[in-house]
Amino acid sequence: MSLLEVRNLTISFGGLRAVDDFNIEIKKGQLYGLIGPNGAGKTTVFNLLTGVYKPDEGIIRLEEKDITGLKTIDINKTGIARTFQNIRLFKDLTVLDNVKVGLHNHYHYSTIEGIFRLPKYYKVEKAMDERAMELLKVFELDGEADYLASNLPYGKQRKLEIARALATKPKLLLLDEPAAGMNPNETGELMDTIRFVRDKFDMTILLIEHDMKLVSGICEALTVLNFGHILAQGQTSSVLNDPQVITAYLGE
Repeated sequence: MSLLEVRNLTISFGGLRAVDDFNIEIKKGQLYGLIGPNGAGKTTVFNLLTGVYKPDEGIIRLEEKDITGLKTIDINKTGIARTFQNIRLFKDLTVLDNVKVGLHNHYHYSTIEGIFRLPKYYKVEKAMDERAMELLKVFELDGEADYLASNLPYGKQRKLEIARALATKPKLLLLDEPAAGMNPNETGELMDTIRFVRDKFDMTILLIEHDMKLVSGICEALTVLNFGHILAQGQTSSVLNDPQVITAYLGE
């Protein structure tokens, strides 16, 4: 059974079809890549999957449940989380508090309990602190839990964003160009991190990426977009050797 199934997904902006008849199936535990040149529609697909946009046509199913057109917060509650090409952390909050933001779907106390600091408030906050620290330890960020997120080096900010996404307990993690702005050493560390996340959390991952070394090194299957259309789809090795992909995407 597929974890994610997308059929005939289509959206237009100003009469221009940004994504046209997009189809994909991703199995549980799979590490899947979505690639293509700038403007191909990759981030638009992510925005459709996460409820930022509502499709004109098509169906999105997560574990056979139709989530098409749900609000972003409701899609997150069903089990999809994402990161962004341009890192979106709460930079005036601490590293610890950034992760705690992602925990609020699963830990609750009332407004009254929070205002008056009733016993449940302290109990929930303690549980959230402990869980957030567990996630930070996974990414070796626990020593910087009290730092402002803005004071972390770029590569660690990427890791923090992934940790915050994992705090929502997703079934599917979407990574939007996680290697953007990284040097080769940081990219190599990121590849190890992505594999580690998949294995430790039994996570299914869909990533957008331009770094072909990263894509070929970790993705088991690929979909190639070009002008909103699927150009090629299948196992990574066969897709990257497809003459259409080499011509249209790799520019060779």
